[in-house]
Amino acid sequence: MDPIQNIRNNNQLVSIITPCYNSARYISQAIESVLAQTYQYWEMLIIDDCSTDGTVSIIKNYIKNDTRIKLLKTENNSGGPVKPRNIGIKNAQGRFIAFLDSDDKWLPSKLEKQINGFDNDEVAVVFSYYEKISGDNSLKKNRVITSPKSVTYAELLRGNCIGCLTAIYDTEKVGKCYFQLVGHEDYAFWLSVLRLGYVAHNTNTVEALYRTRSNSISKNKLKAAKWTWDIYRRTLRITFAQSIFYFSFYFFKAIQKYLV
Repeated sequence: MDPIQNIRNNNQLVSIITPCYNSARYISQAIESVLAQTYQYWEMLIIDDCSTDGTVSIIKNYIKNDTRIKLLKTENNSGGPVKPRNIGIKNAQGRFIAFLDSDDKWLPSKLEKQINGFDNDEVAVVFSYYEKISGDNSLKKNRVITSPKSVTYAELLRGNCIGCLTAIYDTEKVGKCYFQLVGHEDYAFWLSVLRLGYVAHNTNTVEALYRTRSNSISKNKLKAAKWTWDIYRRTLRITFAQSIFYFSFYFFKAIQKYLV
């Protein structure tokens, strides 16, 4: 029997979604961090967004040695992670879906610690702390991003505390959820999941490494603030007064986050 099919029967498979574009410099590190997981019941769906460098060749070399790694491709460059992630979600075979961008990394215990967090019926998402690293993999002092022990939909409205690279969600509870083509698509995504009435649980441990780069889109704080406001008003369609209330929390948290 196909080992992946056997895992699916056991309802324990984790599908890891990795969008990539011209990621030759870092994709090996992302893949190696998955291969190093103590929890081995996974498939890794890497969705290439029409790379023009050696990214695809690197991925194919890993596929030769491990059939759990699979390569999918977009027909045209989409200019962002939304379409590739949604292609990955659509093709995912696992009950659990996790996200790892091509320039980030996981620590070996991540999946094992998080899978154990789904034993409570109200928990649909499990996430963790993460640490920021630079392009050369060096860690920087006081760069750990922490977050609450658990988060509800109402609490998440006060600002995104779920790092997408740290989170796993349970499709058995919420179905397959997809990203919307909006700014801060990851924040809108986790809000849409928790809006169904579930809770996100935190391992309260560092389980992932987030790579910061000078050209990162997240560096534009004014744009990020506008995206957050648009999520409140256009995506969630909450009232103007409620939007002001929640945005005030977002504003102060954003200042704290970017000072770290």
